[in-house]
Amino acid sequence: MKTAAALKGERMEFGEVAARRRSVRRFKPDPVDRETVIKLLECATSAPSAGNAQPWRFLVIGDGAMRQQLARAAFNQNWMAQAPLIIVVLADLDRAASSYGRRGMELYALQDTAAATQNLLLAAADAGLGACWVGAFSEADVSKLLGLPERFRPVAMVPLGMPAGNPAAKPRRLPLDEVVFFTD
Repeated sequence: MKTAAALKGERMEFGEVAARRRSVRRFKPDPVDRETVIKLLECATSAPSAGNAQPWRFLVIGDGAMRQQLARAAFNQNWMAQAPLIIVVLADLDRAASSYGRRGMELYALQDTAAATQNLLLAAADAGLGACWVGAFSEADVSKLLGLPERFRPVAMVPLGMPAGNPAAKPRRLPLDEVVFFTD
């Protein structure tokens, strides 16, 4: 699954990728090949992590019944099940705690998996795929559905596939002078 530019051997500039990334909630049923998924996950795992702990784990869910159950666990966001894949991003709390104790479990594991999730979204946009960061879900329900040991905390779910249409850009972002403060 490549964009027209990628097929010609061209790549988008990073600023363009970041600006073009959208939260996609409508998908074509076309499958996403494993090679593409691997490339996206390689990008995800190139994210920074505290002490290089790399506490992220990824479950790639292709089974239709499980995608429907995950959508229900996400407070009935049924659109999620349309995507041919849902990638569940997990934080390995024991791995994060091994370097940083409680702070690793409660903060760094979340920061690290958030950075990996953002890389995944940007890589998907660069590949011409649609994705959406879903954080509204019952962690207990997702953990139970997936049979997760207690050490794994579900942090995000990312439905992934070919977008059905081009979502419009959200209203403009806040101007930098409202969100950036220099102290020099």
